[in-house]
Amino acid sequence: MKIESALRDQYRKLAKDQGYRSRSSYKLLELVKKYNVVKINDSILDIGCAPGGWLQVSKKYCGLNGKVVGIDKSPVRPIAGISVIQVDIEDPNVLQIIKQRFPISYDVVLSDLSPNVSGIWHYDHERQISLTLLALDISTKVLKVGGNAIFKIFEGEFSGNVKQEACRIFKKVTTNKPKASRQKSSEFYLVCSSFCGTDNSPRYCKNYRSVID
Repeated sequence: MKIESALRDQYRKLAKDQGYRSRSSYKLLELVKKYNVVKINDSILDIGCAPGGWLQVSKKYCGLNGKVVGIDKSPVRPIAGISVIQVDIEDPNVLQIIKQRFPISYDVVLSDLSPNVSGIWHYDHERQISLTLLALDISTKVLKVGGNAIFKIFEGEFSGNVKQEACRIFKKVTTNKPKASRQKSSEFYLVCSSFCGTDNSPRYCKNYRSVID
Protein backbone atom coordinates (compact mmCIF):
# COMPACT_ATOMS: atom_id res chain seq x y z
CA MET A 1 0.00 0.00 0.00
CA LYS A 2 1.32 3.41 -0.90
CA ILE A 3 2.06 5.84 1.94
CA GLU A 4 -0.57 8.33 0.78
CA SER A 5 -3.27 5.64 0.63
CA ALA A 6 -2.28 4.43 4.09
CA LEU A 7 -2.58 7.96 5.50
CA ARG A 8 -5.96 8.42 3.84
CA ASP A 9 -7.20 5.18 5.36
CA GLN A 10 -5.75 6.26 8.72
CA TYR A 11 -7.85 9.44 8.76
CA ARG A 12 -10.94 7.55 7.64
CA LYS A 13 -10.46 5.11 10.52
CA LEU A 14 -9.85 7.94 12.98
CA ALA A 15 -13.03 9.67 11.83
CA LYS A 16 -15.02 6.49 12.33
CA ASP A 17 -13.47 5.74 15.72
CA GLN A 18 -13.84 9.30 17.03
CA GLY A 19 -17.33 9.91 15.66
CA TYR A 20 -16.54 12.51 13.01
CA ARG A 21 -18.60 12.46 9.84
CA SER A 22 -15.69 12.99 7.45
CA ARG A 23 -11.94 12.67 7.28
CA SER A 24 -11.85 16.38 6.39
CA SER A 25 -12.60 17.06 10.07
CA TYR A 26 -8.89 16.51 10.70
CA LYS A 27 -7.97 19.30 8.31
CA LEU A 28 -9.98 21.77 10.36
CA LEU A 29 -8.77 20.31 13.65
CA GLU A 30 -5.18 20.89 12.55
CA LEU A 31 -5.84 24.44 11.34
CA VAL A 32 -7.75 25.44 14.48
CA LYS A 33 -5.08 24.04 16.79
CA LYS A 34 -2.30 25.76 14.88
CA TYR A 35 -3.89 29.18 14.28
CA ASN A 36 -6.45 29.47 17.09
CA VAL A 37 -9.08 30.82 14.70
CA VAL A 38 -12.01 29.34 16.66
CA LYS A 39 -12.45 30.17 20.35
CA ILE A 40 -14.83 29.34 23.16
CA ASN A 41 -18.25 31.02 22.81
CA ASP A 42 -17.63 31.99 19.17
CA SER A 43 -20.43 32.21 16.62
CA ILE A 44 -19.48 30.26 13.48
CA LEU A 45 -20.91 30.05 9.94
CA ASP A 46 -19.84 26.95 7.98
CA ILE A 47 -20.48 27.39 4.24
CA GLY A 48 -20.77 24.10 2.37
CA CYS A 49 -21.10 22.12 5.58
CA ALA A 50 -22.28 18.67 4.39
CA PRO A 51 -21.85 16.01 5.67
CA GLY A 52 -21.14 17.85 8.94
CA GLY A 53 -17.56 17.08 9.96
CA TRP A 54 -16.54 20.74 10.17
CA LEU A 55 -19.74 21.50 12.11
CA GLN A 56 -18.71 18.92 14.71
CA VAL A 57 -15.22 20.39 15.05
CA SER A 58 -16.65 23.92 15.29
CA LYS A 59 -18.97 22.92 18.13
CA LYS A 60 -16.12 21.17 19.92
CA TYR A 61 -14.14 24.40 20.05
CA CYS A 62 -16.86 27.02 20.58
CA GLY A 63 -18.52 25.07 23.38
CA LEU A 64 -22.08 24.93 24.68
CA ASN A 65 -22.55 28.69 24.61
CA GLY A 66 -21.15 29.10 21.10
CA LYS A 67 -23.35 29.27 18.02
CA VAL A 68 -22.76 27.06 14.97
CA VAL A 69 -24.75 27.52 11.75
CA GLY A 70 -24.14 25.53 8.58
CA ILE A 71 -25.40 26.07 5.05
CA ASP A 72 -25.42 23.55 2.21
CA LYS A 73 -27.59 22.66 -0.76
CA SER A 74 -27.52 19.03 0.38
CA PRO A 75 -29.41 17.82 3.46
CA VAL A 76 -27.36 17.29 6.62
CA ARG A 77 -28.35 14.83 9.33
CA PRO A 78 -29.14 16.71 12.56
CA ILE A 79 -26.33 17.38 15.03
CA ALA A 80 -27.18 18.38 18.60
CA GLY A 81 -26.74 22.09 19.25
CA ILE A 82 -26.12 22.97 15.58
CA SER A 83 -28.43 24.68 13.08
CA VAL A 84 -28.34 23.98 9.33
CA ILE A 85 -29.95 25.93 6.49
CA GLN A 86 -30.49 23.95 3.30
CA VAL A 87 -29.78 26.49 0.55
CA ASP A 88 -27.52 26.69 -2.49
CA ILE A 89 -24.71 29.23 -2.07
CA GLU A 90 -25.38 30.27 -5.68
CA ASP A 91 -28.97 31.19 -4.86
CA PRO A 92 -29.12 34.98 -5.38
CA ASN A 93 -31.10 35.26 -2.13
CA VAL A 94 -28.68 33.21 -0.02
CA LEU A 95 -27.50 36.14 2.12
CA GLN A 96 -31.06 37.26 2.79
CA ILE A 97 -32.01 33.70 3.74
CA ILE A 98 -29.10 33.42 6.18
CA LYS A 99 -29.87 36.76 7.81
CA GLN A 100 -33.59 36.05 8.07
CA ARG A 101 -32.96 32.76 9.86
CA PHE A 102 -30.16 34.07 12.06
CA PRO A 103 -29.88 37.88 12.23
CA ILE A 104 -26.47 37.85 13.90
CA SER A 105 -22.85 38.60 13.06
CA TYR A 106 -20.25 35.83 13.23
CA ASP A 107 -16.81 35.52 14.79
CA VAL A 108 -15.72 32.93 12.22
CA VAL A 109 -16.66 31.95 8.67
CA LEU A 110 -15.51 28.56 7.33
CA SER A 111 -15.61 27.36 3.73
CA ASP A 112 -14.58 23.89 2.58
CA LEU A 113 -16.47 24.27 -0.67
CA SER A 114 -15.81 21.99 -3.61
CA PRO A 115 -17.77 21.52 -6.85
CA ASN A 116 -18.91 18.15 -8.12
CA VAL A 117 -15.62 17.26 -9.75
CA SER A 118 -15.94 16.53 -13.47
CA GLY A 119 -12.35 15.47 -14.09
CA ILE A 120 -11.85 18.40 -16.46
CA TRP A 121 -9.26 20.28 -14.47
CA HIS A 122 -9.60 23.83 -15.77
CA TYR A 123 -13.39 23.65 -15.39
CA ASP A 124 -13.24 22.20 -11.86
CA HIS A 125 -10.67 24.81 -10.82
CA GLU A 126 -12.74 27.72 -12.15
CA ARG A 127 -15.90 26.36 -10.49
CA GLN A 128 -14.18 25.95 -7.14
CA ILE A 129 -12.69 29.45 -7.26
CA SER A 130 -16.09 30.88 -8.21
CA LEU A 131 -17.72 29.18 -5.22
CA THR A 132 -14.99 30.35 -2.86
CA LEU A 133 -15.29 33.94 -4.05
CA LEU A 134 -19.00 33.73 -3.24
CA ALA A 135 -18.13 32.49 0.26
CA LEU A 136 -15.61 35.31 0.65
CA ASP A 137 -18.24 37.84 -0.39
CA ILE A 138 -20.71 36.43 2.15
CA SER A 139 -18.04 36.68 4.84
CA THR A 140 -17.69 40.42 4.24
CA LYS A 141 -21.38 40.82 5.04
CA VAL A 142 -21.70 38.60 8.11
CA LEU A 143 -18.33 38.71 9.94
CA LYS A 144 -17.69 40.85 12.99
CA VAL A 145 -14.79 43.28 12.74
CA GLY A 146 -11.75 41.34 13.98
CA GLY A 147 -13.31 38.02 12.95
CA ASN A 148 -11.49 35.09 11.32
CA ALA A 149 -12.09 32.83 8.33
CA ILE A 150 -10.79 29.74 6.55
CA PHE A 151 -11.28 29.15 2.82
CA LYS A 152 -10.37 26.10 0.75
CA ILE A 153 -8.84 26.83 -2.65
CA PHE A 154 -7.89 24.63 -5.60
CA GLU A 155 -4.41 25.68 -6.73
CA GLY A 156 -4.32 26.95 -10.29
CA GLU A 157 -4.51 29.93 -12.61
CA PHE A 158 -7.13 31.81 -10.61
CA SER A 159 -6.24 30.89 -7.02
CA GLY A 160 -4.34 34.16 -6.63
CA ASN A 161 -7.62 36.03 -7.17
CA VAL A 162 -9.04 34.70 -3.92
CA LYS A 163 -5.86 35.43 -1.99
CA GLN A 164 -5.75 38.97 -3.37
CA GLU A 165 -9.33 39.63 -2.30
CA ALA A 166 -8.71 38.09 1.14
CA CYS A 167 -5.72 40.36 1.64
CA ARG A 168 -7.97 43.34 0.96
CA ILE A 169 -10.16 42.65 3.97
CA PHE A 170 -8.09 40.66 6.50
CA LYS A 171 -4.99 41.87 8.32
CA LYS A 172 -3.22 38.51 8.01
CA VAL A 173 -3.64 35.77 5.40
CA THR A 174 -1.73 32.51 5.79
CA THR A 175 -1.50 29.69 3.24
CA ASN A 176 -1.49 26.15 4.63
CA LYS A 177 -1.89 22.58 3.41
CA PRO A 178 -2.95 20.35 6.34
CA LYS A 179 -1.40 16.93 6.80
CA ALA A 180 -4.84 15.36 6.38
CA SER A 181 -5.02 16.68 2.80
CA ARG A 182 -3.88 14.27 0.12
CA GLN A 183 -0.41 15.36 -0.94
CA LYS A 184 -1.33 14.97 -4.62
CA SER A 185 -4.42 17.10 -4.12
CA SER A 186 -4.35 20.66 -5.43
CA GLU A 187 -6.24 21.96 -2.42
CA PHE A 188 -4.83 24.32 0.15
CA TYR A 189 -6.37 26.66 2.70
CA LEU A 190 -6.28 30.37 3.36
CA VAL A 191 -6.36 31.09 7.09
CA CYS A 192 -7.53 34.68 7.43
CA SER A 193 -7.25 36.65 10.67
CA SER A 194 -8.67 39.98 11.87
CA PHE A 195 -11.38 41.06 9.45
CA CYS A 196 -11.05 44.79 8.80
CA GLY A 197 -14.71 45.52 8.20
CA THR A 198 -16.24 47.08 5.11
CA ASP A 199 -17.75 50.36 4.05
CA ASN A 200 -20.24 48.78 1.63
CA SER A 201 -17.36 47.36 -0.42
CA PRO A 202 -14.05 45.63 0.39
CA ARG A 203 -11.17 47.97 1.20
CA TYR A 204 -7.50 47.31 1.75
CA CYS A 205 -6.40 46.57 5.28
CA LYS A 206 -3.49 48.63 6.48
CA ASN A 207 -0.32 46.68 7.22
CA TYR A 208 -1.75 43.31 6.19
CA ARG A 209 0.54 40.28 6.26
CA SER A 210 0.59 37.41 3.76
CA VAL A 211 2.32 34.24 4.98
CA ILE A 212 3.04 30.88 3.36
CA ASP A 213 3.16 28.26 6.12
